[in-house]
Amino acid sequence: RYPFITCTNCGPRYSIIRALPYDREHTEMVRFHMCHECQEEYQNPENRRYYSQTNSCPDCAVRLSLYDQGKSPVSSDQEEIIQLTVEAWKAGKIVAIKGIGGYLLTCRASSASAIQTLRQRKHRPFKPFALMFPDLASLESVARVNQSEMAEISSIAAPILLLDVKKEAWQQLDMQGIAPGLDQIGCMLPYTPLYALLLGEMQEPIVATSGNLTNAPIVFSDEKALGELTAIADLILLNDRDITVPQDDSVIRHARISGQRIIIRRSRGLAPTFLYPETRDIKTSVIATGAMLKNTFCVLHQGNVYLSQYLGDLAHYDTQQSYRHVMQHFMRLLGIEPEIILHDQHPDYPSSHFARELAQQWSADRLSYQHHVAHFAAIIGEQRLIHTSEPILGVIWDGTGLGPDGHIWGGEFFHYEKYCFTRISHFAYFDFILGDKMPKEPRISALALTRGIASAEPFLKEKFTEAEWKLYQQVLRKESKLKSSSVGRIFDGVASLLGVRDKQTFEGEAAMLLEAMARKHMVEYGLKDVCSYLPEKMEWDTVPLNSLLSNMLKDIIDDKPAGSVALNFHHTLVETIWILGRKSGARQIAFSGGVFQNALLVDLIHLHPNPEGFQFLFHRELSPNDECISFGQLMCYLIDQKK
Repeated sequence: RYPFITCTNCGPRYSIIRALPYDREHTEMVRFHMCHECQEEYQNPENRRYYSQTNSCPDCAVRLSLYDQGKSPVSSDQEEIIQLTVEAWKAGKIVAIKGIGGYLLTCRASSASAIQTLRQRKHRPFKPFALMFPDLASLESVARVNQSEMAEISSIAAPILLLDVKKEAWQQLDMQGIAPGLDQIGCMLPYTPLYALLLGEMQEPIVATSGNLTNAPIVFSDEKALGELTAIADLILLNDRDITVPQDDSVIRHARISGQRIIIRRSRGLAPTFLYPETRDIKTSVIATGAMLKNTFCVLHQGNVYLSQYLGDLAHYDTQQSYRHVMQHFMRLLGIEPEIILHDQHPDYPSSHFARELAQQWSADRLSYQHHVAHFAAIIGEQRLIHTSEPILGVIWDGTGLGPDGHIWGGEFFHYEKYCFTRISHFAYFDFILGDKMPKEPRISALALTRGIASAEPFLKEKFTEAEWKLYQQVLRKESKLKSSSVGRIFDGVASLLGVRDKQTFEGEAAMLLEAMARKHMVEYGLKDVCSYLPEKMEWDTVPLNSLLSNMLKDIIDDKPAGSVALNFHHTLVETIWILGRKSGARQIAFSGGVFQNALLVDLIHLHPNPEGFQFLFHRELSPNDECISFGQLMCYLIDQKK
C-alpha cells in the first residue's frame, strides 16, 4: 500500500526530468536517497527495478500530506490520508490531488451537489468533466467499450477516452452534471498507485478534471495549488516530489462505426515523443512555435522531431508563461541553439511574438506559414506523403485562421502536388462581425450566415433584445470588410437556428451538442431518409452557403425533427467533399482541422458510397485540432526545401 511504487515501466518520466540523460540525479528524485533494499534492486540487472530512476519504498518514501482550505495540515499519516480522502469524497467534498503532471480536481461522480459546487467554484457551467473508474468492470457498467477502446484505455498511455453511455449511467452517475446534453463521457482508469489505492477504497467513480481555474493552465506547483486551488477544493492532497513541467491528461475518442482514432488532446503518455524517420539526416535545429488556440510547439533537433504536450490557449497570460517555461526547459534539456524559427502568418499571435523574440535572441532565420496550409502539411507529414507524386485533396475545416487575403478562413479545399499547395475552393464568404463576440455567441454566426434570407428572421429575432436587433442589423447593412469561410462558425450558426445553443461557455460547445443531436437521430432512424441541402449544381470555386441554408430552413419551417435536420446538415458537408473530390482529380483525400474531432462526421465520410475509390487520410497520432499546427509548420519548412 505504498502510493509511489514503480518499476522501469511505470511512474513519471518527462514531467520530472531536469536534464539529460535520464538518470536519477537529473530528476526530481535526486533528493530521495534510496534505502539499502531499494539500492540493491536498482543495481541488480536481474531485478525489474534495475536502473528504475523513480524507485522508492516506505523506508525512503515520497510522502503524502493533506491540507484544508485554510492551508493548515490535516494529516501526514499515509494510511490515514487515504481514508480521509475517501471519506471526503463520500461526504460530497472536493479534493485536489497532485498527480504525474499536475493537479486533478476530484469529487464523487454520483453526487449532484458536489459536481454543482465544483462547477460553481471553477466557473465552468457546462463543459463536460472526465471520470476516473476503479476498474474496467465499473466502467463497463455505465459505458459501451469495444475491443479497440478497451486496448486504448488500458494502454500504457492511460488516456481519457470518450465513450458512449448506457442507460444505466443515468442511475449510477449524475449525468446531467457530468456531461450536460451529451451522450458520451470521458473515462479513464487509475494510472498511478495513489489513484489505484484511493479508487480501490472508494469502489465507485470520481470526477477527475484538470486542477486549474477556467482558461488557466493546469496547476503543477505545490505553492500555486495551496494559493489557487483552495478557492475550489475543500482538501489539497500533496506529495513532496516536485513536477518540473506540467502535463494534462491525454484525451482520445474512437468513431463509433468506422473505429477511426481521433486524438482530442495529446499530452501525458503521448508527448513529446514523435518518431519521424524522414528527418533523421537533417542537422539543422528548427523550432516551430504553433498556433494561438490549443497550442503546442515542435522541435527538430539532431534529426529527431519532438512535439510538445498540449499547452492551451495563448490568449491568456498564465498560459503564455507556461508555454515559455516548457519551451525554455525543452531547449535547455536538449541543448538547442535554433537556426530556424517558424510561426503562423498571423502577426499578433503570442506564438508569433515569441518567434520574433527567439529569432532575435539566437540570430536565427524566421519563416511564417499560413494556418490552414500548416494543417494540411501536418496530415500529409503524419502520413509520410510529403514526397508523393500523386495529387492529394486537402479538406481543412476549423474555427479560425488568418488567410493571405486578410479574411478568416476555416472551410478550405486545397490541392497538393509536387511540393506545392493550391487553394482550389472554399465555403462562400460571410460577414465576420463583432470580433471575439462571434465565436462565443452562435446566434451571431446564425445572423451573419442567413443575411438576406427572409425566412430566417422569425427564428433569429427572438434570440436578441430589441436594442441588439437594431444595432446588429445596422452592422450587417454596412457589410463587414472582414469575411469568413469558417465551417466552425457554420456549425455554430446551424446549432443556433436549431435551438441548440445561442451562447456558449467553452469552445466547440454548440458543435458538440449538434453532433450529439444528429448522432441520436441516426441511432434511432438510420440513414435511409438522409438528404443533402446543396443545390443540384454547385460551382467549383465556392460552396454556396445561401442556398444550403435556405434549403435547411425549409425543413425547419416544415417542423422536421431537429435531429433530422442536424443529421442532414452533417450529410451535406460530406456531400461537398465528394463533389470537390470528383472535380479535383485526386484519389487521396486528407482531413485536418478541429471540425474533424467530430466522430459522426468522420463516420459519415466512411459510410458514404465510394465508387470513385477515394483513399481517406485522417490523423491518428496527432490531433486534427490546432495542436498539429506546429508539426505542420515544420512540414511546410521541409517541403519548402524541396521546391
